Amino acid sequence: MELSSSAQILRPKLGFTVSLPRRSSIVSSSSSRPRYLRMETQSQPRQSISCASSPSNNVSPATSNESDRVGEVKRVTKETNVSVKINLDGTGLADSSTGIPFLDHMLDQLASHGLFDVHVRATGDVHIDDHHTNEDIALAIGTDLSGRPYLGYNLEIPTQRVGNYDTQLVEHFFQSLVNTSGMTLHIRQLAGRNSHHIIEATFKAFARALRQATENDPRRGGTIPSSKGVLSRS
Repeated sequence: MELSSSAQILRPKLGFTVSLPRRSSIVSSSSSRPRYLRMETQSQPRQSISCASSPSNNVSPATSNESDRVGEVKRVTKETNVSVKINLDGTGLADSSTGIPFLDHMLDQLASHGLFDVHVRATGDVHIDDHHTNEDIALAIGTDLSGRPYLGYNLEIPTQRVGNYDTQLVEHFFQSLVNTSGMTLHIRQLAGRNSHHIIEATFKAFARALRQATENDPRRGGTIPSSKGVLSRS
């Protein structure tokens, strides 16, 4: 597995290129797009994230410092009810309950390998299928990065399902996330034959690329990481 930036990750028999524009800060989306995840500096004292249900025994409550960039989105439709809270400056704490066990496992990878604190609660019409819940979670997670949404997707997943999860939903997850985040994302599979490992490696590589794209570089002194001086969709 490798990233398009200077950082490289190696995993036996699996290879991916997942690239994002290099970014060191997050720009909040405009008020006309309330469903985007808005990243803002915490103004409140250190506090725990409240949960609709108790986290698993191996997960500690996520906390954040005043300077952390934390975003929270609630998305409610006739099909789903989604709540997302992400701390970009976290320590890799994962607390997700989506009704889709395999997606919960993938969100754990996003937290662990991106060092984000990821808290997701979702209910939806999974009695029909996982499509709407999978989509709306990705839409809520979307972080406004650059205003240039594009997904280049090239995975060859050999099976139609991993457990009960429809593997077609992997591309739809990332397309939905790209649409709301405005990021340019390229996912290329270099090797791999096991469907579970292919998808898992994709989420891990994406997490590491997103971490690199959103980390603050102290050399910038708080300036926007663009020669244009702005990161926007206009």
